[in-house]
Amino acid sequence: MHWQSARHFSLDPKDPLFYENPYAAYREMQKRSGPVYWEEYGMWCLTGFDEVNRCLRDKRFARLPPSGFERKPYAAHLKEFAETERYSLLALEPPEHTRLRRLVNRAFVSRQVESMEAEIVNLAHACIDSFEGKGEAELLSQYATPIPVTVIARLLGIPESSTDNLLAWSHSMVKVYTMTQSHKDELEANNASIEFMEFLKEQIESRRRTPDDKLLSQLISLQSERDGPSDAEIISVVILLLNAGHEATVHQIGNAVASIIRHPPDNPQWWQNKKEAEKVVAECLRYDAPLHLFTRYAQEDVQLGTEVKITTGTEIALLLGAANHCPMGFDSADTFNVTRADANHVSLGAGTHFCIGAPLAKLELRIALSELFERLPTIELASEPRYRDSFHFHGLESLHVKWS
Repeated sequence: MHWQSARHFSLDPKDPLFYENPYAAYREMQKRSGPVYWEEYGMWCLTGFDEVNRCLRDKRFARLPPSGFERKPYAAHLKEFAETERYSLLALEPPEHTRLRRLVNRAFVSRQVESMEAEIVNLAHACIDSFEGKGEAELLSQYATPIPVTVIARLLGIPESSTDNLLAWSHSMVKVYTMTQSHKDELEANNASIEFMEFLKEQIESRRRTPDDKLLSQLISLQSERDGPSDAEIISVVILLLNAGHEATVHQIGNAVASIIRHPPDNPQWWQNKKEAEKVVAECLRYDAPLHLFTRYAQEDVQLGTEVKITTGTEIALLLGAANHCPMGFDSADTFNVTRADANHVSLGAGTHFCIGAPLAKLELRIALSELFERLPTIELASEPRYRDSFHFHGLESLHVKWS
């Protein structure tokens, strides 16, 4: 990390020293009170908990540029990928966002999520049954991945036999969000988008002929209403639910397991009490979150701090991972502490774009962690895990564990 001036710094996001431990760099950024400018991204960055949390809720910042300013278009070879983004909830603002999110909320109700608890528990036990007797496992592939992708397939009403394809498409598409992808990555993401959209068109037609009580059928049923979702909107919503929900949950389970093994509980009753287990989940989300960077566009000229003025239409970066480790926002911010009085985080966003899948993600995390550590109380790291070459999606390459 090289500071070119008091507020401008250069830092390669693909530097292993950084993506293995971004928190050390965050501490350096936070020594400069207020925004700092990241040369490689060409953006002003907010790193403090209060300022990031405030910006997520501030109507002067939005996911889209203001009227008269254009969002940088996707290249021609990303035409189909751009189509999947066209109606994504993350790419819309009110009133379009309000209408579509309301429709999704009607289908994606909390009681429907809560009704899946027994299914998720059974799924977690089935995964553990498959490797418990071996005394070792690679948890990302054998546990952290199959649970979220199977759950989202069941929630949507998509055949579980398609999960391998769903995973492959998701892995290819999310690389475009990292802002460090190669041309080859973009071509693969576009091809994945084509295949994913064709698959979902077939699923929509199938559910029209034979509806069920799952989310996809419920969204289709809303099309009879005056402001009901179009097929294109349903496709964007489903792709977002899979790509955002699955990718984030897989890496959060992996990061959380590693955090807990390194910081074992003083109280073994953690997992036997739902409220205590939820505190563990909250601290895991704060301590080592999977999503570290989110962007916003200034809707007007905004003064940030005493030295930096953001002009209308400027895109800024909110460093969520830095905010979660802000020394002004948390006591002993770099310490894993499930009993902290200042329990909070911005890992699921805030305001208009608060994560629509938050209830499901937290339920999956609580169950996945509780069942794993209850079943395998002597679990430990078999080798030191390393993080993937991806700053934006902060997750492990693999997680090898063992138990007696």
